[in-house]
Amino acid sequence: MNQSHSFPTDDPLDGDTLHEECGVFGILGHPDAATLTALGLHALQHRGQEAAGIVSFDGKRFYQERHMGLVGDHYTNPMTLARLPGSMSIGHTRYSTTGEVAMRNVQPLFAELEEGGIAIAHNGNFTNGLTLRRQIIATGAICQSTSDTEVVLHLIARSRHASTSDRFIDAIRQMEGGYSMLAMTRTKLIAARDPTGIRPLVMGELDGKPIFCSETCALDIIGAKFIRDVENGEVVICEIQSDGSISIDARKPSKQQPERLCLFEYVYFARPDSVVGGRNVYTTRKNMGMNLAKEAPLEGDVVVPVPDGGTPAALGYAQESGIPFEYGIIRNHYVGRTFIEPTQQIRAFGVKLKHSANRAMIEGKRVVLVDDSIVRGTTSLKIVQMIREAGAREVHLRVASPMIFFPDFYGIDTPDADKLLANQYADVEAMAKYIGADSLAFLSIDGLYRAVGGEDRNPARPQFTDHYFTGDYPTRLLDKNGESMGNKLSMLASNG
Repeated sequence: MNQSHSFPTDDPLDGDTLHEECGVFGILGHPDAATLTALGLHALQHRGQEAAGIVSFDGKRFYQERHMGLVGDHYTNPMTLARLPGSMSIGHTRYSTTGEVAMRNVQPLFAELEEGGIAIAHNGNFTNGLTLRRQIIATGAICQSTSDTEVVLHLIARSRHASTSDRFIDAIRQMEGGYSMLAMTRTKLIAARDPTGIRPLVMGELDGKPIFCSETCALDIIGAKFIRDVENGEVVICEIQSDGSISIDARKPSKQQPERLCLFEYVYFARPDSVVGGRNVYTTRKNMGMNLAKEAPLEGDVVVPVPDGGTPAALGYAQESGIPFEYGIIRNHYVGRTFIEPTQQIRAFGVKLKHSANRAMIEGKRVVLVDDSIVRGTTSLKIVQMIREAGAREVHLRVASPMIFFPDFYGIDTPDADKLLANQYADVEAMAKYIGADSLAFLSIDGLYRAVGGEDRNPARPQFTDHYFTGDYPTRLLDKNGESMGNKLSMLASNG
């Protein structure tokens, strides 16, 4: 998958980082619902930076605010929040895959159905979304967006079940892939997680009111209590009763599959202070660095993280190896993707727009660079070059995850397989030569599994979703197998 951009570019660094599409947040029964949702989306900003939306309900009508850009660009404005009254709301922060970046794709999506209004937001990707979309369009449906989230709305509308809850369950049972989803009706907040549990979703509580969100950091920012993870395949229905109380009905599939959380939540996506699947993300990343030091030791003078993703792993590597940790690269956090129109002259600055070498910590030293992952290698090449220009005597790159061989179809924005570094060179030595490093080593798949789950990978029944490393996809890829991925993505420009 090639990522979308807010401007046309042939920048060689584009597509060299992984992006997760979205974060979701919802709360039921709280007088400050929209404000709390906005704060929750702030905490989930790392999951999507292109657009954000909130839908609220005040007992009479639905209200929606959907905007391009960052959460803080719009939802810190009291006037914006004043246009979102009510005690229930859901919100979404979005990162698109390929295609247009358009208001019509900004979630939550809202529709008026026979049973009343419903708003839906989801994180992830449906692997049969295009197949179902074509089926419903063939029967006369009109789609207003290019998001496969809209397919769920159509399936709810067409369901023969009586209640909205049953219609929602009927709809998502037809969807395949990896997702966490929230839906809001006039009286209900519904949360659902895919049967494999690829995408995370947690349940919390504030002042006795239920909350659902992508990560625990969104609970922390508003002082909410973590209750539990939504289980894979589970649908949790929270409903305001006539007396003002809230009922909670948790429905689980009759045959529940083993959970297989996405390993990239631990490697890259989740915020370090979040707890995903009962595991502190910072701790798992530090464990990755410690295991990497055991598997790929070397003599060096300083361990330098590639900020910010490589920092916890670099700390672990330094602790295990005994080599001092230093901030040898300083990141400029104020350079965004729309910083400046990317003329060729600006592109020539490359990675230096976002990173600069801290020469005092590098000059004359054998540097051990630690990064969380390598996608295409173009950024790594620039960073190694920058470290050499700062006077490093040697540059050794250590990567705290395995080589990425396969694209993702569950909500991670990855390049096509032939553009991944691991598929372009015969061996690690050739990759190191391309990047310009004196040596290069990746964490093994078992080393990663031990860092996260405490045990080696079970090939017969993998404990996590790891297809980008292994090629072991946990679900059918109906759309991909039915046609070329390029055609799929031209239709579904904005999943999740």
